[in-house]
This record gives sequence, structure tokens and C-alpha cells, in this order.
Amino acid sequence: QVHLVESGGGLVQAGGSLRLSCAASGIIFNVMGWYRQAPGKQREFVARIGTYTNYADSVKGRFTISRDNAKNTVYLQMNSLKPEDTAVYYCNTVLHNTDYWGQGTQVTVSS
Repeated sequence: QVHLVESGGGLVQAGGSLRLSCAASGIIFNVMGWYRQAPGKQREFVARIGTYTNYADSVKGRFTISRDNAKNTVYLQMNSLKPEDTAVYYCNTVLHNTDYWGQGTQVTVSS
């Protein structure tokens, strides 16, 4: 059974940094992604890591996705944070055409 647990969210001032973690179980070496959902908005893609990495235009150059296969954990390093990055951040993977999501971690960026 696939299980994803995010951590690392919090409150930070604009220009600051946070590192999110997603600990995965039940899968290995799968493509992993980060998404976010701001209040009143749809969930949106942030970054993905598989053979390659992909980023949303809004975070390119500021966010970096990485993974530690030994720990089965994916990270999202977020630098130069902006108030518009405020959202609940979710870890995601797809296995056998089924989407799996973590419970989310809140990131709040104050101006």
C-alpha cells in the first residue's frame, strides 16, 4: 500500500527558504511530484522528478526537487519564497493509473 507523508512546512518571511520532505512507502524509484493548492484555487503542479526533473514556470530558478533513494524520500527546496507561494503543498505519485497523495503541509509566506 502506497503511503506518502509530507513535512517541513511552516511560516516564513518573503525571501526566506523552506525544505519540504515527502517520505514514501509502498513504492520505490517511482516518479514523484509536488503540487500545491492555495485558498480558493485549484491544485497546481509545482515540480516532478523521475529520469528528469520538471518545474512550473512560477518556481523555476527558486525551487529544487531532489530525492534520496536510500531513504525513499523526496525533497523540495524552496528559496526566495514569495507571498504567492502560500499554499498547502502535497506530495504525489501515480502507480498503476492510481493517484496517491499525502495529507499536505502548509506553507505560509508573509510579506
